[in-house]
Amino acid sequence: MNALPNRRVEDWKYSDLRNAVDEVTVVAAPVAAWSVLSADGGVEIADLPEIAPRGTHGAMAETALARAKAGPYVRVPRGEAGAIHLALTEGGHGRAVIVVEEGASLFLRETVSARDFANVAADIVLGAHARLTHLRFAPANAVAQVADYAVRVAGGASYIAHFANFGGRLSRTELHIALEGEGAQAHLSGVAVLEGSHADVTTHVTHSVADTTSTQLFKYVAGGHGRGVYQGKVTVAPGADGSDSRQTAKGILLHDRAEINLKPELEILADDVKCAHGAAVGDLDADSLFYLRSRGIPQTEARALLMRAFLGDAVEAIADEAARADVWRAVEAALESLS
Repeated sequence: MNALPNRRVEDWKYSDLRNAVDEVTVVAAPVAAWSVLSADGGVEIADLPEIAPRGTHGAMAETALARAKAGPYVRVPRGEAGAIHLALTEGGHGRAVIVVEEGASLFLRETVSARDFANVAADIVLGAHARLTHLRFAPANAVAQVADYAVRVAGGASYIAHFANFGGRLSRTELHIALEGEGAQAHLSGVAVLEGSHADVTTHVTHSVADTTSTQLFKYVAGGHGRGVYQGKVTVAPGADGSDSRQTAKGILLHDRAEINLKPELEILADDVKCAHGAAVGDLDADSLFYLRSRGIPQTEARALLMRAFLGDAVEAIADEAARADVWRAVEAALESLS
């Protein structure tokens, strides 16, 4: 394999994988193991076919694709609806393929329970007017884990994804999303609460044709030696007039050793588009904290209320009530441990 991505590679400048895992561990890693925790509706599950869809991926995904020939193949036939909960139970190199055919819908819940090195590549294909709601939950871990998604969205289809990440020695989620038909949409949101851990979300959304929409909203809270990274690039291809894209990334630093790096980026090669991005990092609002303290709320409780409010719109973007409640419980537990 090629050398592990490191700070000299622009896309990895904030997440040096070479310092988080040694090359011997990567080379010796087995094939990752998955478990289906639940499946409902019109979901079909099988092993990967010999010829499976493959989109644009990043550097580590190429290693996963080369080494992992097995994995889950999830398909929702045309016009059907379903839900599935997948768990990554054992680390290693893994691959998964999700296909939601024309007019179908799927709620995909993904939990990372593996406690060792993992490098997973997933291909997601949405047919015309399909809808995929995707929740990825990654609890705090002490190792390096990388997940890379290539997502292709046909005309009138919607990819709605939320990423709840509580970090690891190095945790990186990479998304390559192509909006390939008119009316295609991608809506991404995520939260990370970090205490001595590292979480990176790197996205590249390409508006390939006219009249496509994307939004991104990511919120980070970092204490101790926590480190959060958001890199979001949006490319509007030539001729993709009428594209609408918005990116928002914000972070709160609770300690002078904590670090949050936010890097939104736009590449616009078309006319008549609506594109905006914003990023901000700071401490808790002093006036709001003073107001709560003046009403008799203890310092620790006041800070927790403000952090919960800060993360609120990103968590509330999860439509499924049970999944949203699970994420809130994890967020509140993580907030309690921050310093």
